Amino acid sequence: MEIEVQQRQNELAMLIERFAPTEGALQTEIGPLSLIRFDQPTPISRGVHKPALCIIAQGRKEVHLAGESFVYDALNYLVVSVTLPVTGQVTEASPDKPYLCLRLDLDPAEITRMISDAGPVGLPARPASRGMYLDRIDTSLLDTVLRLTRLLDTPRDIPMLAPLALREIYYRLLRSQQGQQLIEIALCDSQSHRITRAIEWLNANFDKPLRIEELARIANLSVSALHHRFKAVTAMSPLQYQKQLRLQEAQRLMMSEGLEVAAAGYRVGYESPSQFSREYRRLFGAPPLKDLARLKNIA
Repeated sequence: MEIEVQQRQNELAMLIERFAPTEGALQTEIGPLSLIRFDQPTPISRGVHKPALCIIAQGRKEVHLAGESFVYDALNYLVVSVTLPVTGQVTEASPDKPYLCLRLDLDPAEITRMISDAGPVGLPARPASRGMYLDRIDTSLLDTVLRLTRLLDTPRDIPMLAPLALREIYYRLLRSQQGQQLIEIALCDSQSHRITRAIEWLNANFDKPLRIEELARIANLSVSALHHRFKAVTAMSPLQYQKQLRLQEAQRLMMSEGLEVAAAGYRVGYESPSQFSREYRRLFGAPPLKDLARLKNIA
């Protein structure tokens, strides 16, 4: 079994390296599929990770969610089932053996349809927890991912065959040991799905004042249930989640759009420049101007 997995990983690595000849993330002709390559370890970066399946064909990466660490390589794949602010770093890569990764954006609506078609019988029942998890790769999932990736060689086949491969990938994920976590997020009457509604609202309104009672109403949960389930899924309280969204966006505004510190803080919802600088330093380890200088040196 290990030899079969290795053979498939080698083929996937060759495909990714061929279709992604330069560093960075390449959006492919298959809409939700991106190929990622880095020829050396990367600095720690922050971002908002959308729901996705990430499979490494070569190399190693470490992702942090709040205080938790998720280290994965060719033996384990990563699933992000809800939108989460994370930090990440490629830790194993070289010009001879670059980091090669496949990312497939997940469609919650398609997962819901798959659950409806498959039904609950035969799907593993495990307590739902984090909206991010690792699971061990197997030949069944790798075979399907390879069929999808090979379609990049025959673009005319993508419209007809890619949806079939994508549907099988969803099925394999739902039948995996950790599949219950995807099921919980997708089921409309589950508390995890209600937390997804709260997460979506926070992502769309992070610059607005956070009123927990209003967020609980949006999620159709009591305030205590909201706090408990939100932290179970995201490893953060709603307020901590909002702060990460605000500060990451402020950093982007200062780097990409050249906003001054006070203007960036105000844009993301801070009325007090001192509070903005204080919380920025707590998250990024340096005050805004010093952090920007560091980022520019890296760039």
